Amino acid sequence: MKQARWHVSCRTAEMKQSPLTSRRDLFRLAGASAFALIASRSFATMRDGDLRGTIDAVRYKTMPDAADRKSASLQKMIDRAAAENVPVFLPPGTYAASNLVLRENTRITGVPGASRIAYTGGGNLFGADNVKRVELSNIIIDGQKRSLGDDAGGLLQFTGVAEVTIDNCEITGSRKHAVRLERCGGRIERSRISSAGQSGIYAVESDGLSITGNEVFDCGNGGILVHRWTKAADNSVVNGNRIYRIKANDGGTGQNGNGINIFRADNVMVASNHVSDCAFTAIRANSASDIQITGNQCLRSGETAVYVEFEFVGAVVSNNIVDGAANGISIANFDQGGRLASVTGNVVRNLTLKGPYEHEVGFGIGIAAEADTLVSGNIIEGAPRWGMQLGWGPYLRNVVVTGNIVRKAPIGCAVSVADGAGTAIITDNVFQETPGGAVLGFEWDRKVSGELATTGAASRFAQLTVERNRIP
Repeated sequence: MKQARWHVSCRTAEMKQSPLTSRRDLFRLAGASAFALIASRSFATMRDGDLRGTIDAVRYKTMPDAADRKSASLQKMIDRAAAENVPVFLPPGTYAASNLVLRENTRITGVPGASRIAYTGGGNLFGADNVKRVELSNIIIDGQKRSLGDDAGGLLQFTGVAEVTIDNCEITGSRKHAVRLERCGGRIERSRISSAGQSGIYAVESDGLSITGNEVFDCGNGGILVHRWTKAADNSVVNGNRIYRIKANDGGTGQNGNGINIFRADNVMVASNHVSDCAFTAIRANSASDIQITGNQCLRSGETAVYVEFEFVGAVVSNNIVDGAANGISIANFDQGGRLASVTGNVVRNLTLKGPYEHEVGFGIGIAAEADTLVSGNIIEGAPRWGMQLGWGPYLRNVVVTGNIVRKAPIGCAVSVADGAGTAIITDNVFQETPGGAVLGFEWDRKVSGELATTGAASRFAQLTVERNRIP
């Protein structure tokens, strides 16, 4: 900014003629003058070209705190900037607006923590439809808990946008979803999203969307939701987010109250997230094939901390920490085609018998698996019902359980021996402080065997191999 440099040099020249002799005083005054020029909210002395490549709000009389309910000036500025393919810059202050349409190549940026757009009601705040690229960065977006229109699913609503970028924004106070994306790609990153009536981010039918490094909290029904109308490849990445205090205000038995919820979306990675204090599940994958859930921290979940359920084929659940939940990790619903999983290297501890609803099996189970699943190298401590549950009635096939440590559980491993139950291999595990037994056979929820972990005890069940387990 040439004007700013000229201004400082003039001030320095004037100071040379003053009686001040301290070099430190000269630099202090020069720096203060430059800062005052840059930070001035009026920007009145700036000429065209000072903010090179941007269009700023002042030139369009879109001043902070202006009472412009129809947002005409701000919309005009957005339209011109998009047409010229340059960013919109919002100086510090609060701008009242609603129903802003983001055109092709819209880029709106501001001063982090200081440039605020407040929704005034009557629809939504930002919308974009069938364009290639829009970008929002460094702004606060405040829904003020005002009602959204009937056709508005979120405070920000984007449909058919190939490249959405939301970076370093604060989004708060939406009565519905904070951000609703449909058929979009791009990235949402480094943003704080809070106090949404529904979820923080709801992305449906995405195309390689990245949701990384965000903080999502105090939402009414969900944190980050990656869904599809029909089951298909989604290819989204949910990585390094911090999600907490997620409620289930609309109730149910798992459709609400989840920190991260993947539904019908295949080929999704959920990694290195910190998820705590969710009414139901920290990470829930429903009918999501080829999913990876790895390296996440799951604390104080109200129901099952990590849930892979219904029509999925292919899941990796590895190296997660579960501390505090009703159930730890569940790989379920072979009756609906759910199968083929690897559950390795997880730590599960401090579970409870209390869940948010009545369940036929009950709560307090460390790790549960049903079909074509490897359960290996996990540590389970403090499961108040069963350390591990293998199968349910006839729904058991090809489960291998090896090299796990189970401590402080009434029963170490409950394996189904009901009519129709398939093969299970239980070898080389350590069961400590399991007073009701290390490995026991069950028909549904009824115990029908004694200890199977002793030599030869499992021979009556041809489908079971139980060998080399240690009971200290």
